[in-house]
Amino acid sequence: MPLVPPPRPAAQPAADIPPTRVLNANQPEWSVGELAGALKRTLEDAFGHVRLRGEISGYRGQHGSGHAYFSLKDGQARIDAVVWKGVFGRLRQRPQEGLEVVATGRITTFPGKSSYQIVIENLEPAGLGAWMALLEERKKLLAAEGLFAPEHKRPIPYLPQVVGVVTSPTGAVIRDILHRLEDRFPRPVLVWPVRVQGDGAAEEVAAAIRGFNALPAGGAIPRPDVLIVARGGGSIEDLWAFNEECVVRAAFESAIPLISAVGHETDTTLIDYVSDRRAPTPTGAAEMAVPVRADLIATVADLSARGRGAVGRRIDRDRSDLRALGRALPSADALLAAKRQRLDLAEARLAPALAAGASRHRARLQLLLDRMARRSPDVVLANARARLARIDHRPLNALRNDVQRKGEALIQLGRRLVVAREAGLERARALQARHTDRLHALSERLAQAGARSIERRRDRLDGLAGLLGSLSYRAVLDRGYVLVRDAAGLPMRRAADAAAATRLSLQFADGTVTAVPDGADPSGNSDPSPSAKPARRGGAASPATPGRRTGTRPAPTRQGSLFDA
Repeated sequence: MPLVPPPRPAAQPAADIPPTRVLNANQPEWSVGELAGALKRTLEDAFGHVRLRGEISGYRGQHGSGHAYFSLKDGQARIDAVVWKGVFGRLRQRPQEGLEVVATGRITTFPGKSSYQIVIENLEPAGLGAWMALLEERKKLLAAEGLFAPEHKRPIPYLPQVVGVVTSPTGAVIRDILHRLEDRFPRPVLVWPVRVQGDGAAEEVAAAIRGFNALPAGGAIPRPDVLIVARGGGSIEDLWAFNEECVVRAAFESAIPLISAVGHETDTTLIDYVSDRRAPTPTGAAEMAVPVRADLIATVADLSARGRGAVGRRIDRDRSDLRALGRALPSADALLAAKRQRLDLAEARLAPALAAGASRHRARLQLLLDRMARRSPDVVLANARARLARIDHRPLNALRNDVQRKGEALIQLGRRLVVAREAGLERARALQARHTDRLHALSERLAQAGARSIERRRDRLDGLAGLLGSLSYRAVLDRGYVLVRDAAGLPMRRAADAAAATRLSLQFADGTVTAVPDGADPSGNSDPSPSAKPARRGGAASPATPGRRTGTRPAPTRQGSLFDA
């Protein structure tokens, strides 16, 4: 709601004061209490009732007054919370430190600390899940349409002729219902087989309810007098078909009274709210549908015997009372004697009473005539005309004076508004200029900071490149070392491994050569032969010393390590 400033004393005309004083006069003056009250009303009107999810923090139990104070927080913010003493005793979920809850309440302020807080009215644990959230949302929408209203509930027939059952034909539910009906009062049962969970189950249940209602009365297939929609227990996902909107609307539109028996006693689905009766179990639904035949027969027999006895006793008692009244009845003369005497007395008092009444009315009429003579209507009218003449044109003059005063006040207010508008425009221009200057300064600082950051990263990159060069194994090769690899390209660390190899690869700083160890066969044979000739470098005919390089190849582009396994 808008903040209404307190009334101010009347200011001087705008033409008599400088512009700065006009600006200060247009600004409302608040007291601290007025501002706190206005903020409290605004916050309570905008957030009158909220549901807030967060973690309880700072809970130390009830205060000595019985109230509870703590905070609700999440990863971004926290808000103070209070539970009054009267509400705390009704909470189903008591506060616990670190517990994630959904709090329902209203937002308000505490002027003593200039802070806002939530006054909690209900507390429940968080994490109901998507199924429960969707169920609650759908329940609210259907309840808003009036589908769950009590006035739509219909009574269940006491003794139906035909019972219709909508359930799975293969489960234990139908057997329990049939067995219970057989025990209590055997009735014809029509079963409409449907799936009670999975895809398409809700549509089948809705079609079964509408199908039973579509049966004509007195047709080839008897129309049920009561319907039972049943299913065994399960999780919320298993029972979800009975929470679908099509099933709820079909149950609401059913002209046949409907009993819901879905799940166990603790399971609740939306069809339970729209049905005429809810049974805790399928067996309980059968008990609600029909009475116990043996008890009914015994009750009828007992009532019949009691009725016959009561009628006989009533006839005997009435006969005895009639005889007693006949004996006590007086004669006609005795009954009329007192009436005749009262009539004679009334006739004797009538004439004097009429004369006295006429005399009273005559005196009252004379009194009215005397009063009218003393105060004639002509005199009253003359006095009224004289008062009207004395008033004359005073109301017109007063109206003109009031219009003139208000016109002058309006002119003064217009002058003050013009001055205030010019002052506001000047402040806006100054503020825009300051923002422009600040934007230019920030852009220059951003450019300088970007240049400095690029220079620092370039220096760091150069340092890392130098460090990489100093730590590379190629620098070790430049100092005269050689990396020895076997025919598979694996590094060799021991002389015994090198002597057992058939061919070696020697990597120098400027290239790689291939060598054969002493006693090895260049062809790959493990047994050396005197006729074997070592390979010559570059194809020359000069003999090669064992262990010397016999050829060169370009250095690999991949950078290895002296410590490769």
